[in-house]
Amino acid sequence: MRAADVLLHLAAQSVVEVEDRVSLPQLRVLVLVALHGPQNLGAVARELGVHASNATRTCDRLVVAGLLSRREDPSDRRFLQLDLTPEGRDLVETMIEHRRQSIAEVIEKIPADSRGSVASAMGAFADAGGGLGSDDGRFTLGLGR
Repeated sequence: MRAADVLLHLAAQSVVEVEDRVSLPQLRVLVLVALHGPQNLGAVARELGVHASNATRTCDRLVVAGLLSRREDPSDRRFLQLDLTPEGRDLVETMIEHRRQSIAEVIEKIPADSRGSVASAMGAFADAGGGLGSDDGRFTLGLGR
């Protein structure tokens, strides 16, 4: 539990880096799109666990802020496709980079001869978690699913 507390603290601190620009639900939308590519409003509503009208308002604010783009879905014009703008991608990457650096600072404090064991255990832990983050390690949600 102590390790979970440290990881949670590091994740929360990385959110502080961007909380002056977006709310937590807005950040969840941006991370969802960063992880899984363009989304429609239905997918966003399901991910947030909210009614479609709430998802629409959240996404509208992100579009106005210049962090999310909205266009017709080329495969089905009945749907809108939501994607990150370059500014939206930069915001998510800023948060993730802060998280990555904070974790690296903690890992550097682990005795060198123990780091391999810790990395192996954390990899097994991530695998057992069942896909809560990306396979390539670029982004992780950590935002309260």
